[in-house]
Amino acid sequence: MTILCVRFQPPMYEAALPGLLGLLEEFTPVVEALPPDGALADLRGAERYFGRSAVELASVIRVRALALHGVDCVIGAGPGPMLARMALCDARPGVTRAVPEEPDAIAEFLAGRPVAALPGVGPATARTLCEYGLDTLGRVAGAPLSTLQRLIGAKAGRELREKANGVDRGRVVPNTISRSLAAERPFDLDELDPGRHRRALLSAAGEIGARLRAVEKVCRTLTLTVRYADRTSTTRSRTLAEPTAHSAALTRAAYGMYEALGLQRARVRALALRAEGLTSADQAAHQLTFDPVDEKVRRIEEVADRARAKFGPRAVMPGTLAA
Repeated sequence: MTILCVRFQPPMYEAALPGLLGLLEEFTPVVEALPPDGALADLRGAERYFGRSAVELASVIRVRALALHGVDCVIGAGPGPMLARMALCDARPGVTRAVPEEPDAIAEFLAGRPVAALPGVGPATARTLCEYGLDTLGRVAGAPLSTLQRLIGAKAGRELREKANGVDRGRVVPNTISRSLAAERPFDLDELDPGRHRRALLSAAGEIGARLRAVEKVCRTLTLTVRYADRTSTTRSRTLAEPTAHSAALTRAAYGMYEALGLQRARVRALALRAEGLTSADQAAHQLTFDPVDEKVRRIEEVADRARAKFGPRAVMPGTLAA
């Protein structure tokens, strides 16, 4: 096993992730961030350098994370990123779930798993495969390639069959954390009030918008993570109508995802927003509008950015956040 997939627990806030990535980088420079609370690490060189297996190094990483950062790790290990991610689903704190490198062991690990458990297989693809009885990875692995290609397409069918047979062509790509911006809003006590939830989202969306505009970037996707008192979490993503750094647009998207969850008396411990798919603002298209209110809000936003840059981040803020 040369690849580790690490998830830090209890659920943490993304602001702490860079420090934990630094811990992994003490063992290998090939570390890929998986915001908000995970990472992939390629330990091929580390195994030879330290003279220990990836599972043994995982134990050292877990101890250091507890000692230095006060968080535990759930770790999956495998010969490739895909298998390490799937092993993570079976892992628990204190025990590393490892997939052996032998082909027979990989086939046994995959055979009984539902097809939806395979990274990259979405609900629509899984539904199509299940309608034809291909509901497990073992059945997909044994199906003729031509059948899979007729069902989901030539390239997708070939890739699916390879993955179902344990062929993992993925690689760990370091330093991807810079492709996103995040803002977290933890509560001092588990919060049930939807009004406070919305104010937290308003604050987080405003922060992300200001940070995007400061670096002249726009985002294509916004992700909402809701963390609950029992340490579980719910994550939803929404592709925006157009790439934007406009705080009002980000706030509307965040409210829409929150309301779609239909939370009723949920004890929320923290809310986090993450802007993904960042691109340069001068390369993004903007749909012109004849709405004078939208143009006025954007002009006010520009003035507020200048005021905050000169007098501090709290110089200008929405009235609902002033308290």
